[in-house]
Amino acid sequence: MATENEYTSSEGAPDQSELIAALKKFIRTQGEGYLRDPNVSSIGIARKTTDSRPEGEIALQFTVDKKAQPEQLEALGTKKLPESITVDGVEVPTEVLQRSYEPQFRVVAEAESPTRHKRLDPALPGVSVGHVNVSAGTIGCVVFDRHDGTPYVLSNWHVLHGASGEPGEDVVQPGQADDPHIDRNRLGRLERSHLGFSGDCAVATVEDRRFDADILDLGVAPEELGEPEIGDTVVKSGRTTGVTHGVVRSPFKLVQIDYRGVGPRNVLCFEIGVDPNIPPENGEISLPGDSGSVWMFKDPGGRPGKVLAGLHFAGESRADPDEHALACLPQLVFEELGITLRPPVPEAVEVLEGYNPNFLRARVPAPRLDPRIEHDLFRLGDADDIPYTHFSLALSKSRRFALWVAWNIDGGALKRLDRRGIPFSRDPRIPDEAQVGDELYRANRVDRGHLARRADLLWGSLAEARKANTDSFFFTNIAPQMDDFNQSSRGGLWGRLEDAVFEGVKVDDLRVSVFAGPVFQSDDRLYRGVRLPREYWKVLVFSDQGELRTTAFLLTQNLDQLEALELDEFRVFQVTLSEVEERCRLRFPDPLHEAETLAVPEALAQRAPLESLSEIRWS
Repeated sequence: MATENEYTSSEGAPDQSELIAALKKFIRTQGEGYLRDPNVSSIGIARKTTDSRPEGEIALQFTVDKKAQPEQLEALGTKKLPESITVDGVEVPTEVLQRSYEPQFRVVAEAESPTRHKRLDPALPGVSVGHVNVSAGTIGCVVFDRHDGTPYVLSNWHVLHGASGEPGEDVVQPGQADDPHIDRNRLGRLERSHLGFSGDCAVATVEDRRFDADILDLGVAPEELGEPEIGDTVVKSGRTTGVTHGVVRSPFKLVQIDYRGVGPRNVLCFEIGVDPNIPPENGEISLPGDSGSVWMFKDPGGRPGKVLAGLHFAGESRADPDEHALACLPQLVFEELGITLRPPVPEAVEVLEGYNPNFLRARVPAPRLDPRIEHDLFRLGDADDIPYTHFSLALSKSRRFALWVAWNIDGGALKRLDRRGIPFSRDPRIPDEAQVGDELYRANRVDRGHLARRADLLWGSLAEARKANTDSFFFTNIAPQMDDFNQSSRGGLWGRLEDAVFEGVKVDDLRVSVFAGPVFQSDDRLYRGVRLPREYWKVLVFSDQGELRTTAFLLTQNLDQLEALELDEFRVFQVTLSEVEERCRLRFPDPLHEAETLAVPEALAQRAPLESLSEIRWS
């Protein structure tokens, strides 16, 4: 066995190690040419089984669906394979065996404890799993997204995806062959998959269940990827045959397998035979239903180690008397799927959680659009809102600014981070023409104003806070405001409303949820091809001694004399939710209306603007 960090030949002979490396390259580059022969099922590295010596010499091993005499080859549509092949100047003998392979996901009678076939919480490797339309396979191990640390379960393409599957569809534990009540067995959704040269592999999220990383009956979780070598001893825990033991007999092989519904696929893998010292009770080291389990290298004491050898995906066909198994090479699988055995360090995590409606003690959903303006909503895929770290927003197609932004503030976990060096930029997920960019803000007094206040978002782990800091500078979270917007003579009331909550109220858990956005009016001033909103609204929601509280504000600014730069003072008013709804054609959830206690004159003109934060009425 060789790990990712260390390669040691099982023979310790440099020349043989170099030969094996050359043979691997030969199979990668020229192996598929041999698989075009309809009778050839694989080409790999192995020791010759016909050699008189105990171990045999290294050879290129071919397997064929049917061995035949030379005069019968033409009728089979095949031709005689060479007795030797020269690779990098070395003549390498060949060997031809009669074998064929098939993926192992069909259902057979139970051969192991029914625990493997039941719904488990926490779910764990070694038990039944499958796409809702696939019979059943095995959870191999718990892995993590290389970029954002999301935990997944690893198994095969033909277990979690299948010929008719699509990313995003449900995955159930146990597989539907073990329990047809799929509506109550949802584990998560298919995230990514691959069927081809790099393997038969897929990952699914774990959403409706907890998980345990230790493999059932092995008691270990993989911590490192290894590279198989001839003679390595391995062990797996699968849905159908349970714990079985094997020996690597071909460390590198290109196999062609015919997958129902998609046709033949060539897969790089390695081959495992029965460990003669620990033979399986029924003679089978794998059976249908074991697909997706992982083979683990054994430690020097013969116990399951923590180095992952490969991902089981196939075995001999029913007509083949030679008992063996095939496993995908782990480095190829992990690279293809973008996964790792250890979650990335916090500094490397890419957080993108969006607004959390369950952030407070009571559920506080984001506002909905009035049916009159639903046609103006920009949708990112099938989603109505666009998530960022600690905030989400709904984007107007016609105005190209946010209709609303919703964010959460954890006052007990706020960080102080510098904004220097972070550029304003367009969100790469959204077409450029759907966002107002820097062309509006250059060479004038129009400022790039954050809707979700940057300082409010900088909480959680350091990685989260840093990501939120960057996310806040996307133009989707920016709206045009005059350059002294938050530094007016009234003490910058608008920019300090969130701070005022913590100063004026004993906020439960130091948590606040906020909604804000511009007010779009038909007579908004057109400037540089963009209509500039002249009013903004903000709604603060928090819990005070267990009671939900809601307070709304409106800011008006005069942009009519933008060119003259002669501006009225900004005015901040305390308003009702109904007034915000009417001005913006939004609908806030009923619990927010019930949490509102402010009584004001009907007309805004009859009210005095706020002169200081102390004038805010919180209840």
